[in-house]
Amino acid sequence: MRLTKFEHAALLLEQSGRKLFVDPGSFTTPITDAANTVAVVITHEHPDHWTPDQLRRILEASPDAMLYGPEGVVRAASDFAVTRVDPGDTVEVAPFSLRFFGGRHAVIHSSIPVIDNVGVLVNDTLYYPGDSWAVPEGVEVDTLAVPAGAPWMKIAEAMDYVLEVKPKRAFGTHEMVLSVAGKSMAADRLAWATAEGGGEYVNLQPGDSLDL
Repeated sequence: MRLTKFEHAALLLEQSGRKLFVDPGSFTTPITDAANTVAVVITHEHPDHWTPDQLRRILEASPDAMLYGPEGVVRAASDFAVTRVDPGDTVEVAPFSLRFFGGRHAVIHSSIPVIDNVGVLVNDTLYYPGDSWAVPEGVEVDTLAVPAGAPWMKIAEAMDYVLEVKPKRAFGTHEMVLSVAGKSMAADRLAWATAEGGGEYVNLQPGDSLDL
């Protein structure tokens, strides 16, 4: 399976000529190469993780692609046929196996309602928590996509999360809210945390790919 990182939270997984997109949102350049997409996973309803325009572009290229998200996404994206997924669900959409964890977005502030959020484990290999620190219980994570910057987090939380999950490999995501200097500092801290657990940190940039 091959992973390509896009800007911010968007990821592309490819296997056997098929594609899976995760969180194609407003901070990601327009997705135009979407032929042979079998599924799109949207972890939660915030626009930096999905937009109608991104979904339309994907579906124009692959009209039979399945869309998956929690109840909040089903409501927010009511113009699209989103299949609801909840923590504990497993979905098979060949050649991808999707397992869902978590359930709730991290707290941004006491004045802002907490929304639905699911983390997704793809082919028992890549885990992405969305906007949460949900640990996939009972899973030895091979590769972790870890948030590097957001209004709902501080770097100490990301470091502690990596220390708890102990992935064999990790890379930063959700970083478009950071300056160049901030991205570098976050990468250094996350690299330290990954190494503490015996893993390797890969400083992927938008457009970079990685074989999983």
